Amino acid sequence: MKIASLLENVTKVRDKRRQYGNIRHKLKDVLVIGLVATLCGIKDFVGMEVFGRAKETWFATFLELPNGIADSETFRRIFEMVNPEELSECLNSWLLSERELTALKQVSVDGKTIRGSGNDYHAAYHVVSAWAKEQGLTLGQVCVDEKSNEITAIPQLLDMIDVSGAVVTIDAMGCQKKIASKIISKKADYLLTLKANHKNMYKSAKELFERIDCGDVEICLDVHESRQNCHGRIETRIVDCAPANLIMASSDWQNLETIVRVKYKSVCAKTGKETTITRYFLTSLPGNARRLSLVIKNHWAIESGLHWALDVIFQEDKSKAKKDNSPLNLNLLRKLALSILIPHKQARISFDKMMLRAALDESYLHLVLFG
Repeated sequence: MKIASLLENVTKVRDKRRQYGNIRHKLKDVLVIGLVATLCGIKDFVGMEVFGRAKETWFATFLELPNGIADSETFRRIFEMVNPEELSECLNSWLLSERELTALKQVSVDGKTIRGSGNDYHAAYHVVSAWAKEQGLTLGQVCVDEKSNEITAIPQLLDMIDVSGAVVTIDAMGCQKKIASKIISKKADYLLTLKANHKNMYKSAKELFERIDCGDVEICLDVHESRQNCHGRIETRIVDCAPANLIMASSDWQNLETIVRVKYKSVCAKTGKETTITRYFLTSLPGNARRLSLVIKNHWAIESGLHWALDVIFQEDKSKAKKDNSPLNLNLLRKLALSILIPHKQARISFDKMMLRAALDESYLHLVLFG
């Protein structure tokens, strides 16, 4: 059923090739081979052709392949032409329909620039993604011209996905009143990083917690402290919560409930050198320091779980694809491949080894891809 569902969904992607010409290869065949090749660690269009020819007998069991496997130039032209939004919608619909999803608990929103995608005609593409850590899924993505445009992209992204009941976490770029209101309208909660781009509010929050440090503990709602040894460092994290109505302009933010301060202290075990970082957050959640500490920590899963994988496992920034839609479509295939691999991850086997096994073992590839 998953094979039939995949083929049905990719058929919905519009074929932009001229229909009166000599079209030798089905669009759905090229798209599926590209996805499977990416799942097996292939990083370019030549690799897709080589992989497809090596696995032609296996692909022929569920694809039409009227003229065999397409060459690398056909792969390149098709991924340059295909609309990334259409491809994203179709492939994500397939994965979401086949995956038994639990209720969303947290959705992290952040942007990543595809470093090697710029050319003489356009700057490097910057993609804003919504990542669900528990499910290991990219729920949606929006491409913007540059990082500063994340402010307009985030509401568009939120309109594309269902975040009801979840906590939406965004860094300082998305700390905007309109974005907070958009999240509340989607029946979700928010946690936004507050930095000096909101000068007066940031100053007011800083002064509030200085009062707590000086002994005015009655205004502190809750405190949570944790400590761990990590890579030769002793890290201490102290989370303080205070009522948001005690800081300047809090009434301008819809459903703003709590202001949070997190103090990170890191001590090098060898040298004893100490580093301290303080961050502030605005949230519609109540002042439960332990829970908020976990929400803040989990936000960075989009960096470690998604962006790190794109850079290190799929080597996205080294990709030579630059023209038209090809960087965005390959970015989408990498995210989808990662989401497919995550449920099969085992503790001692890296993603690289999983991809290698999928490339060599067709029964394992079939299991990972179709269940």
